[in-house]
Amino acid sequence: MEKTLKILGKRGRITIPFEIRQRLGFRQNDILSFMDNGYDTVTVKREALCTHCADDLFDEPLDKPDDEETLLDFLDSLSLSEQRAALIHLSVKWAEAEGAKSYGR
Repeated sequence: MEKTLKILGKRGRITIPFEIRQRLGFRQNDILSFMDNGYDTVTVKREALCTHCADDLFDEPLDKPDDEETLLDFLDSLSLSEQRAALIHLSVKWAEAEGAKSYGR
């Protein structure tokens, strides 16, 4: 199994990758539970809240991946000079943020 990396958004949101949703049969409006297993591990499980719910109640085909592009996809799409410019920009932003912390701003 190949590892997939995703970035946790500023509001604590993350998208389950399309390939995983498709393989597990996760669909729109499925109810998912999250269990903290310790050691930085979480189990995500689809829950059935009723035994006689129609399987096709929210039947929406998963025939195309999300339009959402990951940060790594975006960076990989840049030319080397654009990647270098992004690295410099982020390095400056990081240094400014670290400086602000040091001076109590």
